[in-house]
Amino acid sequence: MGKKIAVLGAGANGAGIGADITRAGHDVVLIDQWPEHVKAMRENGIRIVMPEETQVTPVRAYNLCDVCTFREKFDIVLLVMKAYDSRWATQLIEPYLKDDGLVAAVQNGMTTDTVASVVGPERTMGCVIEISSTMYEPGIVQRDSPPPRSWFAVGSIHPATRGREKEVAELLACAGRVDIVENIQATKWMKLVSNATTLVSTGLLGMSIHDAAEIPEMRQIMLRAGEEALETGKALGHPVLPIFGMTAEDVRSSNRLVEKLLDTLLAGFTIKSTTTTVLQDWNKGRHSEVNELNGHVAAEAERLGRTAPVNKAITELAMKVERGELKPDPANLELLLRRTA
Repeated sequence: MGKKIAVLGAGANGAGIGADITRAGHDVVLIDQWPEHVKAMRENGIRIVMPEETQVTPVRAYNLCDVCTFREKFDIVLLVMKAYDSRWATQLIEPYLKDDGLVAAVQNGMTTDTVASVVGPERTMGCVIEISSTMYEPGIVQRDSPPPRSWFAVGSIHPATRGREKEVAELLACAGRVDIVENIQATKWMKLVSNATTLVSTGLLGMSIHDAAEIPEMRQIMLRAGEEALETGKALGHPVLPIFGMTAEDVRSSNRLVEKLLDTLLAGFTIKSTTTTVLQDWNKGRHSEVNELNGHVAAEAERLGRTAPVNKAITELAMKVERGELKPDPANLELLLRRTA
């Protein structure tokens, strides 16, 4: 009998992953908090628009309020919610997770410990995700990075789950390339380095990652934010590890690692028009993951008695956007330059 799978959080990334897993023949349900999106998925399936093809996949979709009607428990839950939603979302699904089930935190940010605090580390699997996709209409995903250009890392955080990484990796392999790693927390911090470089900073300008990175002054701010994140991670004891399919030699041989990460992201996982999840949230009038990204770097640096001034400046300006005091605009580059001089 096949495993029962849930994708909790069927936004752009979750819907894409859920569609891929469904097409591979797995027993999977998608759960989301946007009623119109759930309705569209039920009626028309998920439409995934990619650069070279469009796929429409019939799926089993449920609203959050439907979870209380589930009678069978899940073997694996892929949590693809925003980082700040991790705790309540895990608490919601915990009663429907088998005693030997797994929750894989397929998210940005350092969310693995939060998930583990709810379901226990023996039922938690760490994960890193790199997919570029957007969704503005219910049931329709614009996916800039099809499976060959998407990447995941999976790793255990507890002896009880050692050897079970493949259970999650086999599912995610339907949606992209997957590496099983020994130190998932350090790998997640390396992804945070990349996110601190790109997500909030380019969102502040209201521009695509590519367009923002082509502005010399902006590129330097982006790299400085990433370098602060990298140094903060080292101070926390995280080793510097390869991500995005890079090799250990790539990491060892680069004295400009953050720039190499940025260039690898731009060349391998995005297209010219790709915008970040942060800008997408702001364009929808939604709260973003600022505090879990650059804000987390700045807070951890301060906790260690260090400074991360570029991340702090990015966070402060981003919070102005969150409060409605500032709008994403190229003119914000001048504010960033003044605050990071």
